[in-house]
Amino acid sequence: MLHEDIMPPLMFGGLVVFLLIGFPAAFSLAAVGLFFGFISIELGFFPEAWMFNLPLRVFGILSNDLLLAIPFFTLMGAVLERCGLAEDLLEGTGQLFGKVPGGLAYAVIIVGAILGAITGTVAASVISMGMISLPIMMRYGYDMRIATGVIAASGTITQIIPPSLVLIVLSDQLGQSVGEMYAGAIGPSLMQISLFLLFIWMVSIFQPHKVPPLPPEALAPRDWRLWWRVLKGMVPSMGLIFMVLGTIFLGLATPTEAGAMGVVGAVLLAAANRRLTWPLIRQAMGNTMRITSMVIFILIGATIFTLVFQGVDGGIWIEHLLALLPGGQTGFLIFVNIFIFFLAFFLDFFEIAFIVIPLLAPAAKSLGIDLVWFGVLICINMQTAFMHPPFGFALFYLRGVAPKSVLTRDIYLGAIPWLCLQLTLVAIVIFWPQSVTYWLDRGPRADPSTVIIDMPPPVSTPDIPAMPIFQ
Repeated sequence: MLHEDIMPPLMFGGLVVFLLIGFPAAFSLAAVGLFFGFISIELGFFPEAWMFNLPLRVFGILSNDLLLAIPFFTLMGAVLERCGLAEDLLEGTGQLFGKVPGGLAYAVIIVGAILGAITGTVAASVISMGMISLPIMMRYGYDMRIATGVIAASGTITQIIPPSLVLIVLSDQLGQSVGEMYAGAIGPSLMQISLFLLFIWMVSIFQPHKVPPLPPEALAPRDWRLWWRVLKGMVPSMGLIFMVLGTIFLGLATPTEAGAMGVVGAVLLAAANRRLTWPLIRQAMGNTMRITSMVIFILIGATIFTLVFQGVDGGIWIEHLLALLPGGQTGFLIFVNIFIFFLAFFLDFFEIAFIVIPLLAPAAKSLGIDLVWFGVLICINMQTAFMHPPFGFALFYLRGVAPKSVLTRDIYLGAIPWLCLQLTLVAIVIFWPQSVTYWLDRGPRADPSTVIIDMPPPVSTPDIPAMPIFQ
């Protein structure tokens, strides 16, 4: 006879087996949840009425206004991926930094950050910069591992820079405001860009032959035409960033409304660059439909699994398991980040967010951890899922657009230094929480248990009798 205490680890183990077999995550979650749900009902661990919550949960997912931001931002990124904006930004910025060692790499990092802030998708950044900048880097003698590494890493900045899809999903799973999650990510995203730029600067100092400047014959004249090319790509990008993020931070629009405005802005930019065609719109909408359907299916599977898992007191099991870790909050955070780092070898960020985060959030809250800070920290860690050899999606995207002369080995080895820089940022945020919380406008806080309401008793007058007081 199975005991109720053994059900949570059996469910977790069953899910791992399904995922290792290669069964799709959404259907693995649903199958494991339903199987153990029927067993739990038969063994009397919870009544049949517990499963009546399932239709309500599914309806709650499908009617969640916050999740509407995902198709909007995905569609915006898909349109911008094909509208020619990346070409204008890279060509102008590359010429601007071309005279200094590592100039092309600096340009790739800066443009990757800008594209991340207006597209929100890793694929758009990596594919665009891989197709445009990698041949130029190869032509002018860049070390192959530096060139491939900086392109893949600059694309992953998208994960932490608002309007990141990961931050939207994490805010939903943690029950926090998207605006606060975006504000908390400002500091870490700036530090991530700074770490990447610092790494290229150090390479240019100690190994300048790996990142040579552009030769004089390849440099455009530094006149108004060069500045016009830079401004032509930069100004529309800054305008779109303000329209999307500025309206959220100023409280003028919800993330869903900002995403809708971002789609309109992306379409106008595509039209301004004479790239707006029906094939572009069809491809962008098809890509949006696939990603949105995947997210919804994983969410439905995850809610089935979570409902049964909570029914057999899985949340209590997780809390007791993590409460035994030495080191308190710091020990918990180190364990969680190591755990997610290794999970990222096998699962993508959507699967990690929908499967693991709902199990970790109650334990984090019980330890007094700020959930916005926790969400941003996890988001930084999940960047590494795109850079892990051999399963990192950024590496796959780059392999798909790189010339055949580029060895896969160079792409994988080139990713390792940037992976270490991402983990360095994880450590910085753990030991310096103010890098996230400084940007949060929490306002004055009061403990409700210490509030005293002291009102004078009503005063009677000859004309106005005192009101009776009911106990």
